[in-house]
Formats: sequence, structure tokens, C-alpha cells
Amino acid sequence: MKNMSKKEYQQYINKKTPNSTLGKDLFFAFLIGGLICIIGQLVTNGLKTLGVSEENTPAFTSVIMIFLGALLTGLGLYDRIAKVAGAGTIVPITGFANSVVSPAMEFKSEGLVLGLAAKIFIIAGPVIVYGIMSSVIVGIIYYVMSIL
Repeated sequence: MKNMSKKEYQQYINKKTPNSTLGKDLFFAFLIGGLICIIGQLVTNGLKTLGVSEENTPAFTSVIMIFLGALLTGLGLYDRIAKVAGAGTIVPITGFANSVVSPAMEFKSEGLVLGLAAKIFIIAGPVIVYGIMSSVIVGIIYYVMSIL
């Protein structure tokens, strides 16, 4: 490999690089992400049918979807689905539940304080911090624009 020409090196790289599966990945992300959203819509419709008020339905739907994501993660199913769906499982709210439950399960053997409590937000923490910061900034901009 020391005395390879650029052409030989490029051929070597092409041989070792896996073929792109972008089309397949996009398809499954869209399909499974869409199925998760359909399940969320079915939960919403079911809650409305059960008489839950229009005001409370979104909160109940979020709680149920987070619970389902956490349950599937705990059972080891969410990771299997994510291997096929990729970003399709990260974007919905169930992905947030997975990002909290996964580290909690991984570090539980280190104890409740140094394991579970210290590591539970290792993945979701930055998302929460930047989400709050963004909402504060947008709120300030909205407030200033409403004054003008």
C-alpha cells in the first residue's frame, strides 16, 4: 500500500467502501416514521372517541406515545425497529423516550445515583437544553416584535 498510485488507491477505496443504501434507508425511515405518526393519530382519535376534551387530547397522546416508546425500548424492540428505520424512529416523540430509557437501562448496574440518575439524560440532555434555549430566544424575538 505504500507505493500505490492515486488510481490504484482509488480502486482500493472503492472496493472497501460499502455501496450506498440511501434510497432504501430513506424509504424505511419514511415508512416506519409515518407508521409511528399514524399510531399517534389513532391514539388521538381514540382519546377523542372516549370523550377526552380537545384541550387535553394532545397531552394525553404525548404521554401515551412516550410510554409506548419507553416500553418498546425496555423490551428491546425499539432498537430492532431503529436498525431498519433509522431517523424514522428518532424524529417522533417516541425517539425522545428511547433516548432517555436506553442510557438508563445501560447504566443501571452502576447504581441509582452514579448510574441511572447521572446518565439518564446523557443523550436527551443536550436536546432539552438547546430546545429550551431556542424557545427562549424565539420568545424574546416574538416579544420584541410584538412591541414594535
